Amino acid sequence: MVAASEPGAARPGPLKRATSAGLLVFRRGPAGLQFLLVHPGGPFWRRRDEGVWSIPKGLLEEGEDGLQGAMREFGEEVGLQVGGDFVRLAPLRQRSGKTVLCWLVAADLDLSGFHSNTLEMEWPPRSGRKLIVPECDRAEYFAADVALVKILSGQRDFIREALRLLGDEAKVEAKQARPGAVATRSVADTSA
Repeated sequence: MVAASEPGAARPGPLKRATSAGLLVFRRGPAGLQFLLVHPGGPFWRRRDEGVWSIPKGLLEEGEDGLQGAMREFGEEVGLQVGGDFVRLAPLRQRSGKTVLCWLVAADLDLSGFHSNTLEMEWPPRSGRKLIVPECDRAEYFAADVALVKILSGQRDFIREALRLLGDEAKVEAKQARPGAVATRSVADTSA
């Protein structure tokens, strides 16, 4: 048997050119649009907040349909299923060279069922000590102006495009000029 790490071995798994796919879930509340983001799990991210949240997303497997992969990743990272009318947003290329595909969908999810898959990591780095942590430790709906601050800079254009498509861009720009925006509906993962 040839090990997957040996040259010439067939390697099922992520595509050679890294492509991730995810969902940008939104809902309309009394205060306007809110977007669902996830916070990365593990000790490195524990005390970090602004600019580290993400859409639920992950690497596509070879031959996998983008939307199907986005829905699979959403289920893995949030522990919930979502359906509806999916609108493809413009793909974004990250500084790392990875391309992220994203679909916009409306869903007012009950986040009390939130739970994320886990991953193994070495912590502290180069210590030899292994930890099992949730891939995402929180899922939360944020008002659009707050989501633009919380989300990774390389994914902000997903929210901006969604706002343009949904006709709420001007309201968010006006609200960003006022301090004190508050996030809503946070759920911490207690499985780790």
